[in-house]
Order: sequence, then structure tokens, then C-alpha cells
Amino acid sequence: MTGELAAVIRDLRTAVGAQRVLTDPLQCRTYECDGLTHFRVSPAVVVLAECTDHVRATLRICSAHRVPYVARGSGTGLSGGALPVADGVLLVLSRMREIVELDIDNQRAVVEPGVINLSVTRAVASQGYFYAPDPSSQQVCSIGGNVAENSGGAHCLKYGFTTHHVTGAVVVLPDGSLVHLGGKVIESPGYDLLGAFVGSEGTLGVATEVTLRLVRRPEHIQTLLAGFRSVTDAAGTVSDIIAAGVLPAAVEMMDRLAIEAAEAATHCGYPPGADSILVVEVDGSAAEVAAHFADVRRIADARGAFEIRVAADDAERALIWKGRKSAFAAVGRISPNYLVQDGVIPRTALPDVLREIGRISADCGVRVANVFHAGDGNLHPLVLYDDAVAGETDRAMEANGRILDLCIAYGGSVTGEHGVGADKVAYMGRQFTPEDLDTMQRVRCAFDPAGVSNPGKVFPTPRLCGEAPGARSGVHPLQEAGLAAVF
Repeated sequence: MTGELAAVIRDLRTAVGAQRVLTDPLQCRTYECDGLTHFRVSPAVVVLAECTDHVRATLRICSAHRVPYVARGSGTGLSGGALPVADGVLLVLSRMREIVELDIDNQRAVVEPGVINLSVTRAVASQGYFYAPDPSSQQVCSIGGNVAENSGGAHCLKYGFTTHHVTGAVVVLPDGSLVHLGGKVIESPGYDLLGAFVGSEGTLGVATEVTLRLVRRPEHIQTLLAGFRSVTDAAGTVSDIIAAGVLPAAVEMMDRLAIEAAEAATHCGYPPGADSILVVEVDGSAAEVAAHFADVRRIADARGAFEIRVAADDAERALIWKGRKSAFAAVGRISPNYLVQDGVIPRTALPDVLREIGRISADCGVRVANVFHAGDGNLHPLVLYDDAVAGETDRAMEANGRILDLCIAYGGSVTGEHGVGADKVAYMGRQFTPEDLDTMQRVRCAFDPAGVSNPGKVFPTPRLCGEAPGARSGVHPLQEAGLAAVF
């Protein structure tokens, strides 16, 4: 343990209470990874924050001693965004679970970062409202993590991502100072600092209160499940629906392997023999839903759907969604290990890209299950492997990388809602130019000049805030350590 780290531990115990500071290696190991278990690092110190003062004290102490910190919520992230630093502090916010205010008249909720996503909807459902972003992990993921990663969910096609539903935040900057970004109004004058903060993956500071936009529950909701004999027909149906001027609340797709996993885990009763399924949900006024739903059925029939089911009530609707929402965890029933990806492509490229993913799967000798937000081209290929089989992890990683390269080649992105984290830092230089990355890092340096806030995430070669822009000479220490790359 370094002298600086020992000093940090001493100061933390004084500032937040010794009972909230964990240093026992066995206790700290509990926090060694997030939902992406391929990357594991045990932190030296864990702080269990219970209020904004604890967060401010922790960041102030870390900044003063130049000791890095990483903030963590429920730990459900899928990109290694909450991966700790071995000689740093992990700041756990899961105890900050208070819904501070429900302002129904203004359609706002103010919550602490540890509040569970679904808890917001449950708190306002009786008054006819809901919180729209709905990641598959919404029963356990926290609002603070959703803000950090700009999470989406099945209904992001119509309702948008977290950034569209956050109007304000109380943020502790890396030096421990407190700022208020936005508020209850939709727009504030000046630069959109809140927009920069949402999705910054913990590199700009820590939110201790978040103001959320609530949405009125639609008058009518109708959900359809369609089974197809080919992935191509299902993908074509998606494009045809959008081309017809229909904007569903959600359009989700699963292939045969994902269906197999979901059935093994949840017994959701998806159509037997389907090579792929679509879950399409339409909401709005009764008249609007009736018209759009008729269009969806007609298009699915024209594309060869061999079975179409329409949920008769909320219970049947929940069963249809149960398989889709459980898909990531469900693949554990058919594979001991898996990698989750999060690339984005143009919706019209779905048939071609899915065929290419099939080729990558065959070339690398690993299975790939596809389950994703088809309506906006946000892919979630699940690369299945067994780390007990020699060489299989390497082949899975190769497939993983080739899929991301494929998304870039089709004009897409390496991430849609899971974030870059530690998982995809090497691919940022393939999607963005060095000038783009330098500009992004200037923003980071404005918030975090000491470079202590979630280091090693997002950027392939982190620029020291004192460095001048432009080409670098020599080798960065992180390159020598094998933790970063230059493209």
C-alpha cells in the first residue's frame, strides 16, 4: 500500500465514518467487477456512501492525494464502466435510495442515484405516470448508473434514452465541489453541461440527485408477438413497419439461440420452430393504436410470419416481455460464459449485418445469440464460450471485436446504451479521429484536471490534462503497461 493510499484511508475513516470504509480484501473483492465479469479488479478501498456529504468528502480526499476513484451503483453495467482501480477507491452509491420529491403537477421526480429504475414507475403508477427508460435490468439497475451510461431499453425507439428524461442533476465534481446542472425546466440558458454529463460514464463527476421527467401512461397499449422462419424476414418486417409511418413504442427481435435460452429460463411459450421472433408494442390513443396495430399485423403477414399472437391483457403482455427482458441472463442456461456487445447499425442494414455475424460465428467457432432493439438498430449479440476450453476465450474475444468492426464498417457505432467503459476503449480510435478524441478529452480535463475520476475508461490513450493537443512523441506509460493503444 502506498503512503498516499494509507493517508486516504485514514482521512476517509475520519470524514465518513470507519464503518463505511472497507479495506478487508475479502469484502472488497465483492466489488471486483460489474455485469461484464470478463474484467475483474479488486479495489483497495470501498466507501459505502449514504449522503451527498459522504460523496463530497470522498472525492475531495481522493483529489487532494491524487488517488483515483470509481463510482458504482448496482453493478449491472455491461461494459466494465464500474471496474475498480486496484490502488484506488470504489465509491458505492447503492445506499442512496431516497425518492426526494414527486412533483406530479410538473411531471418530475427528484431521486438519489441508488434508486432502482423500476421503483420510479412504481412510485407514480397510481397517478397515471411512468418513467420511460426501461433497461432489461430495470428491476435492479440504479438511476445513477443509467445516467452515467445514458441507458436506453426496449421502449427507447419511441421514448428515447436516459438523456431525454433527465432535466437536472446535483453533481459533485472530482475536486469535491458541488454544482447544479439544469433543474425542472426542459431547457436552461448557456452551454448544455447536463447533456455532456449524462452518458459521460463517471469521468466528469458523481450525481447525488437527479431530476427525472415523468411521462403520462398511454391510454391504450397493444403487444404483438410474431414468429418467423428466417431472420431476414423478421428484419425486413422491422424496416417495413417504420417505412409505413408507424412508430411503435418498441420493436424487439430475438434469434433461434436467444429464444432457446429464454425458453429454458422462463418458459415464456414463444412459437416453436421459430428462427426469429419480433415483439412489437404500440401505444397511444385507442384510435391511433388500432390503426397502427392493423398496419403491423398486415406487414408481418406479408413478410411470412407463421404465427402471430396478440396479448389479451396485462398478464399476457408481461409473459411476452418476460422472455425478452430475461434474455441476457438466460443464456447462462446454455453457456457457462458469454460476452454482451452493444453495437449500433442503420436499421436497413439488419439483414446483411446479421448474416455477417453468422459468418463471424462460424469462422471463430463460437455461438452467437442475437437479441436486440431492432427498431433503432441497437444490436446485442451475445458471444457464448466456455473459458474451461483452451483457446475458446480468445476466439470469443476475436468474434466480439469483429462484430464491433462490422458495426463501424456499416456506418454505426461501438455502443448504443451500454457505454464504452473498459471493454471498448480500443475501438474508440477506430470510430473517431485523433482530433475527435482530443476534443472529447478536453471536456473531460475541464471537469477533472487531476485525472482521478474513473481513469482508464472511454479513451484508448488518455491525454494528461497538461499535454498540448496534437501528435504525441514517445510512448505513454499506459501504452507500456499494455492498458492503452494509439490508432
